[in-house]
Amino acid sequence: MMPNMDPATMKKMLARMGIKSTEVDAVRVVIEGQEKDLVIENPQVTRIEAQGTVSFQVAGDVMEREKQAAAQEPVEITEDDIKMVMEKSGVADHDRAREALESTKGDIAEAILLLQKQ
Repeated sequence: MMPNMDPATMKKMLARMGIKSTEVDAVRVVIEGQEKDLVIENPQVTRIEAQGTVSFQVAGDVMEREKQAAAQEPVEITEDDIKMVMEKSGVADHDRAREALESTKGDIAEAILLLQKQ
């Protein structure tokens, strides 16, 4: 980047060169690898389009996690988890919140997003 250039000026300059960038509203980014996954929490994702190619720039809190075995133990879903999913997704149905948590293997954020899309 060029020093002392404000973001608006930079965006205009890139637009003149045919480069478009837009912010992507993301909750989490997961890059699945062969042996490990990279999980980026609190991501700042920028979509960049230039010369017919789309690329993404991702920044955030990065952590690695081991691949999970195919046969897993059942996930414990607590009443607090269900209440949080109901509250954050705006769904009043206890059973729908539980089903969303079960289908996402207990991932609260993913369950909330799933219910918000329905």
